[in-house]
Amino acid sequence: MEQKLPEKRERISTLGQIGLQQFAPYLMNRIMGRYNATLREDFRKQGLTIPQVRTLAVLSVTDGITVNDLSVYTVIEQSTLSRTLDALEGQGLVRREQGVADSRFRHVFLTDDGRALFTRAWPAMHDAFEAMFDGVDDAEYVALIAILQKMLKNIRKHDI
Repeated sequence: MEQKLPEKRERISTLGQIGLQQFAPYLMNRIMGRYNATLREDFRKQGLTIPQVRTLAVLSVTDGITVNDLSVYTVIEQSTLSRTLDALEGQGLVRREQGVADSRFRHVFLTDDGRALFTRAWPAMHDAFEAMFDGVDDAEYVALIAILQKMLKNIRKHDI
């Protein structure tokens, strides 16, 4: 017996019909805006900006990646990332090296000072993360992550 696939759900066509509180991109922007605003003052006291901390965070997990990949992971435009890396390198927090296999690519590495600074910044990030998910149980969190990963796969232009 042949199985029939479910019909594709019909989407509402206007933002007014959907409503801001039901429009996922709006909610995601508000959440990230609030998360960044919560952290901004704490980071400012450490002499850091949100793009700088985002860069340090990615490098703390994926050290030695190319500038292009770092731009994707940090969600920072190339021009802003270049200025961010200049500042971080000037502070001795990162270093850039030409690629061994292909000198056209530059790889970015976290220095010991950069890792130490990120280690000091992490508790505030973790506290804000925990506050954001207060009242969200493990099953809900797992489901949300699965949905977000599916959404990212649907829209991404890069393999990462």
